[in-house]
Amino acid sequence: MTGRRKVFTYGTMIFGFALAAYLLYVGLSAFTWDDIVRSARAIPQWNMTLALFYCALSYLCLTGFDWTGVRYVKSDLAYPRIALASFVALGLGQTIGLAGLSSGAIRYRYYAHWGLSTEDVAKIVLLSGVTVGLGLLVLGGLVMVLNPDDTAGILRMAPTAVRLVGILCLALAAAYVALAVLLRTPLRIRGWSFQMPTMRLALAQIVIGTANFAVVSACLMELMQATENVSYLKAATAYVLGNIAILITHAPGGLGVLEVTVRHVMGDQASIGALVAFRVIYFFIPFFIALPVSLIGEAAFRAARRRKASVGEETARPADVTPAVRAPS
Repeated sequence: MTGRRKVFTYGTMIFGFALAAYLLYVGLSAFTWDDIVRSARAIPQWNMTLALFYCALSYLCLTGFDWTGVRYVKSDLAYPRIALASFVALGLGQTIGLAGLSSGAIRYRYYAHWGLSTEDVAKIVLLSGVTVGLGLLVLGGLVMVLNPDDTAGILRMAPTAVRLVGILCLALAAAYVALAVLLRTPLRIRGWSFQMPTMRLALAQIVIGTANFAVVSACLMELMQATENVSYLKAATAYVLGNIAILITHAPGGLGVLEVTVRHVMGDQASIGALVAFRVIYFFIPFFIALPVSLIGEAAFRAARRRKASVGEETARPADVTPAVRAPS
């Protein structure tokens, strides 16, 4: 990593943490600890269970991000390994922040151990990022077309203009599929080649990416339903706008940014207890599951490397040669 790139990376991290701390203070300063606990306890157990279910569905969808990437590089790596790498990388990366860098490094650790090249891993990370963008484009386009009023109030645009933006988002996703069909010549940039995925993989990216953001929005809605009658479209609008704000600010795990954006969109319908519960369910629980799994995986990788080195030494060691004893004549 060059000096300028290091400065940019660390500068972005410092800015993200500072912004997250400020927004978290703004979002929580109006509440006492007792207010937060009381609000969270008001969420019925059934809503909490459904929220956990939608969270699990989301992480299942996220394994599909990696699956499309692995199949794109024409690897036949088994799905259980793909799912393991995806869950550990995103379970840690989404909470740590700068997910493209942190989860990319973790993915490289797993996929390189299983025989994929550096270029393959880079393409998997790139395709996963494209899947994120496609999911936001499609779900964002749908909520802008079906529920333009909420977005119009936030962006200070006319509802008609919001609908047009939504149609444009959907058109861009359709154009991606069209390019996958029509553009089959590899693009070459500084000796690195990239080819559009097949139409089947492009459609899979759109379906999986949209499904992921759809079920996360459902998770958020279930937690808010505890105190208010929140529509799914409004919850989805708030979550999409929150994710756009996260991408712009680079706050680690969207900490503070997501909460402030959702409250700004939904007002008092977004109780502080629902937002804290969502943070715990979608970010903290996967993080504390992925952390020990990653440590166990690292220990297994090191043990395998030691066994491989030991076998290599045994193979390289010359065999004992016992001189033949000549029988007396």
